[in-house]
Amino acid sequence: MKGALGSGASEEDYIAVLNNAAKRRDLLEAAHEAFLNVTDGLEEKIIERFGRSVDAAVVFYLGLCNGAGWVTEYRGRTAILLGMEKIAELNWCSVGDMRGLICHELGHVYQKQYGVLNRQFCSSSDAFLWQLFTEGVAMCFEQEIVGDREFYHQDKGGWKAWCDGHFEEIKADLAADLSNMTPSNQRYFGDWVSYHGHGDVGYYLGCRFVRFALADYDFDEIISFGIDEVKELFQRFLNEAPRQHHENN
Repeated sequence: MKGALGSGASEEDYIAVLNNAAKRRDLLEAAHEAFLNVTDGLEEKIIERFGRSVDAAVVFYLGLCNGAGWVTEYRGRTAILLGMEKIAELNWCSVGDMRGLICHELGHVYQKQYGVLNRQFCSSSDAFLWQLFTEGVAMCFEQEIVGDREFYHQDKGGWKAWCDGHFEEIKADLAADLSNMTPSNQRYFGDWVSYHGHGDVGYYLGCRFVRFALADYDFDEIISFGIDEVKELFQRFLNEAPRQHHENN
């Protein structure tokens, strides 16, 4: 869930982000309270739903600057870094928003721990299709922990209703764009990109894609799929008649 500041950002860019966050102490404090609320008893909820825990440190701090959530290695351990400044910028400070964000990142860790999360690809189309798949896995994990298969923490201002109404269009457009997508022109992943005026639609489509796969496969099975299996599933996803996604497992 990368943010707008990339490797080319200057020190002044980062200082501006931190200064803006410091001016919204009320949001930072609300986000911290939500963080404490969500993490209390979270491991037990994961074990109850998936039968095993996720081994990761969750670090909530000011200074990430390029994302609300990030899975990485920190001091020899898998860690989820939560960027307070980006969370405040997006106003993801409620318990519901924070639960969705943390559970989403834990979904990535779950795939990393029990399946395969990171793969290397020779083509950008494969890389973006893999991103669609892994974000979908994380979205489904998030929904399962939240207990609502229609939940999207991105759903603000009618976002989900719009995505529901344009599902076939989103699916067809992403498929058509794959061969020419680059990090600078992709319009599906991130709150800072725009697909017909809406950000993050790749997370919605990825979730629908993985829910489609879960009609035929178990969650713990698909997280070990390689790109060939994902490609085959994606073609079925494109070609088969639309399914009612709320009926999928």
